[in-house]
Amino acid sequence: MEELRGKVAVVTGAASGIGLGLAKRFGAEGMKLVLADVDEPGLRAATDELRSAGAEVIGVRTDVSDGGDVEALLDATLDVFGAVHLVCNNAGVGIGGQITGLDVKDWEWALGVNLWGVIHGMRVFLPVLLEQDEGHIVNTASVAGLFATPFMAPYCATKYAVVAISECAYHELAMQGSQVGISVLCPAWVRTNIADSERSRPAHLQVERPGDAPGAPDLREVLREVIATGKDPSEVAQTVADAVRSKRFYVVTHRESLAAIEARMRAILDGGAPPLLMP
Repeated sequence: MEELRGKVAVVTGAASGIGLGLAKRFGAEGMKLVLADVDEPGLRAATDELRSAGAEVIGVRTDVSDGGDVEALLDATLDVFGAVHLVCNNAGVGIGGQITGLDVKDWEWALGVNLWGVIHGMRVFLPVLLEQDEGHIVNTASVAGLFATPFMAPYCATKYAVVAISECAYHELAMQGSQVGISVLCPAWVRTNIADSERSRPAHLQVERPGDAPGAPDLREVLREVIATGKDPSEVAQTVADAVRSKRFYVVTHRESLAAIEARMRAILDGGAPPLLMP
């Protein structure tokens, strides 16, 4: 999809972080925008900001783990703009911890947003793109979908699945001779607020945990410090826009990730144990 101007882009998780970066980039490209997020105040602020910048934009409060919400997102898109061309299944939450310390609600929350959000996005929007034989899907995974790290099992599990789903769809689209493109976005550290994902956890999936031991490090604060060293979302968004235009499938945003990916693949080929790799 080389020409973006005048086309319609849907971005989930668009109130902040990579999603907002994507929305700003595609707005600057002259696309009409549909922003989706569960964070209603953030969604209003993002919509107002982009509208003030001259974009044609609407915001639709969407819980991507709810298939009905994603179906309503498509309906709203078609009602307002009459078409959809680019779908960025980007909404995600960060959750980690030792596997034995995780509650089933932790898994349900991570799987609901990170995995089912992509499943619903593909299920609802891909048939529309196929019917018009035009468009592109970008599924946000992570380098944590290409190699696994300790204490991130729910996150890695969902991101590995997003990569696999995207690869399956790539082959199916190619076998159909479809003009619809697909990319899987695999960033390392990006300056987002994913360390504060708990703010959006629904009440029925809340988990009460004992407080940290005296003197224990604040792991969330450590994560914030690491994230602060990451790429700006605008850099990632530009890379994604280039990938959409060129129909590039794998979008690995950090060149330093390539050595870790190679090390994991080499261990598989050599029949070794998984190496300890970090994003």
